[in-house]
Amino acid sequence: MEFCRVEREGHLLVVTLDRPQVRNALHRAASDELDRVWTQYETDPELRVAILTGTGDRSFSAGYDMREPSAATAEQQGPAFLAHRHPRGLGALTLRYDMSKPLIAAVNGVALGGGLELALACDVIIAAEHARLGLPEPRVGLMAAAGGVHRLPRHVPLKVAMGMILTGRPVSAAEAARIGLVNEVVPAGDLLATAERWAREMSECSPLAVQASKQAALQGLGRPVAEAMVAHYPLVQKLFTSEDVVEGPRAFAEKRKPVWRGR
Repeated sequence: MEFCRVEREGHLLVVTLDRPQVRNALHRAASDELDRVWTQYETDPELRVAILTGTGDRSFSAGYDMREPSAATAEQQGPAFLAHRHPRGLGALTLRYDMSKPLIAAVNGVALGGGLELALACDVIIAAEHARLGLPEPRVGLMAAAGGVHRLPRHVPLKVAMGMILTGRPVSAAEAARIGLVNEVVPAGDLLATAERWAREMSECSPLAVQASKQAALQGLGRPVAEAMVAHYPLVQKLFTSEDVVEGPRAFAEKRKPVWRGR
């Protein structure tokens, strides 16, 4: 890999954005590369959880690489700039709506603009104490168009989200935890170990149960509860016809750890 590092540890995939010279900002080539990484993650039955982080301790990601020609000339190109984006969004993630496996963001530094949008596209966010998170795009005449203006109001109370979106004001990691934007804040040296702890806890569960739960939760989010309860979720159907749904209660009754087959 040229723009990221990929490490595999059993059922865990750790993906580290590796463009420190531009604060881990991503251009189209980096998103193309990450698309291949996420496709591998989705299709490998042995992989159950992934962690996304950035190299160094300054920046998780600065978002889009504005030094890329297509980005730098966005004012002149208009819609052509949007057309140049990867079809699955920044990092091949912000417009990737069908990833059923869990993804943990380990925010190792600032996550501003597209960096926060990447984190928001993950299921769980762990932040280092010195991290700052925000959507400053309006301060430079832009908007958080890679999902920020839509995902942030779904993660924190509406007035809090609108305050962040309309002022471009970043928040500290501690404030992000207080408003429910991140799951846990830890010292920088403990960041990856904490993310791995979350990953281990997820891996102890049935992978099919985790994936079915994620799909039902996210696809049911915009529906009334009564409608969400009876909606069709393919992974839920797969779970309840699987070996795992038999193995779980059997292992519990036999007082042993379950052996998940993922099928």
